[in-house]
Amino acid sequence: MSKYIIRIILVVLLALSLEAKAGRGMAFPGKDWEEATPESQGIDSAKLNAAISYLKNNSGRDGVRELVIIRNGYMVFKGTNIDKVHGVWSLTKSFTSTVLGLLIDDGRTTLDTPAKEYVSSMAASYPTVTLRHFTTMTSGYYAVGDEPRGSYKHGPSPTPFKPSDKPLFAPPGSKYAYWDSAMNQFANVLTQIAGEPIEALFKRKIADPIGMNPSKWDWRDFGKVHGIVVNGGSGNSNKHIQISARELARLGHLFLNRGKWKGKQLISSAWVEQATKAQVPASLPLENLSGADGRGVYGYNWWVNSIKHDGKRKWPGAPLGTYSASGYNNNDMFVIPEWNMVIVRLGLDQTEFGITDTIYGTFIQKLGQAIMDVTTEGNVLSAARLVSVPVATWLRQASHGGQAVELTHGPMIGMFRPFTAPTLDAIHINLHITIISNAVIEFK
Repeated sequence: MSKYIIRIILVVLLALSLEAKAGRGMAFPGKDWEEATPESQGIDSAKLNAAISYLKNNSGRDGVRELVIIRNGYMVFKGTNIDKVHGVWSLTKSFTSTVLGLLIDDGRTTLDTPAKEYVSSMAASYPTVTLRHFTTMTSGYYAVGDEPRGSYKHGPSPTPFKPSDKPLFAPPGSKYAYWDSAMNQFANVLTQIAGEPIEALFKRKIADPIGMNPSKWDWRDFGKVHGIVVNGGSGNSNKHIQISARELARLGHLFLNRGKWKGKQLISSAWVEQATKAQVPASLPLENLSGADGRGVYGYNWWVNSIKHDGKRKWPGAPLGTYSASGYNNNDMFVIPEWNMVIVRLGLDQTEFGITDTIYGTFIQKLGQAIMDVTTEGNVLSAARLVSVPVATWLRQASHGGQAVELTHGPMIGMFRPFTAPTLDAIHINLHITIISNAVIEFK
């Protein structure tokens, strides 16, 4: 059988990389997060600090004081104020849709359930509005009192549970409109389905099982509607989630693990997958008064790194699987499945400096440059794939151009010289590897 010897100049020892990665699994916090050095989780400290400095220099006064970075379930960076509790505005919307997922999992409703079945006042002017329309911001719901208030035009009504006779648009699903009163009415509908405040349901099913400190989070409400307290579904009118960065990271870690916490499925993986991928077509028309443009990049109240209406990616530089829960005042939580990573950045400083998608994209890109165990495609390597799949991929790339490939990050950094072979794909599939030394790998 023919053999191909590839001589590699290593910057980090392959054997040590294999050993370190093999011993690194997914952790879950107990009463608190376990802290770890960046290097122990495959992150270069100097490059991590460079990424954090970039974000700090492109933020308002809160900088990175409420920044938390979790990798593999370990806290590898924490700011100086991560226990500060405050509102997170529209980040609340992702909590609201999580309650929808729980109710669907329990068989109590579906995405296509009409809202009028639980809130009869919807029947006259919004008979075909479903829960899917609400969670994708395509309902066309318009409340009494939704007229613009200065620059606040996207559903500012103080009476969000009183439907206007005239929809914002019709039929439902025909436009995208990021609309706050619609999200509050959505919370009302979910409350009537649940038969209890959605905060109580979320606390019992999610917050308590994942160990969120009850003194460090709260979900404000509108008081009783139809006999049950209705929590704010949107995050406006000071009816939002109040939480610290440390506690919010737990929700991100639950979603990173596809709804499973310490072996127990708290919310279905199917829901997590559907909620965090694009559900709004990029080609859908945008309502003029919409508070944001989610076309192509909006899931079930989560933002995703897909392609926007203008053909550009939402967070250039971030892995394609990245998604976020986001709110006014630079309150954002990112989940990056490719890197086993959760990032929370909270603050109250948007009036001084708004952190744009481009800034976040660059920050995440810089974080990626600090990670030492990702492939050229941005995926985390498992110990079983660490040598075989990446090497085959890199050699295939090298063979196309006939030039050496220089790897600038990853566990195998150095110069790879091309070689010729009839079918690289076959070698890739049937690869057997013997580590001869730290500098030579033999493919048989």
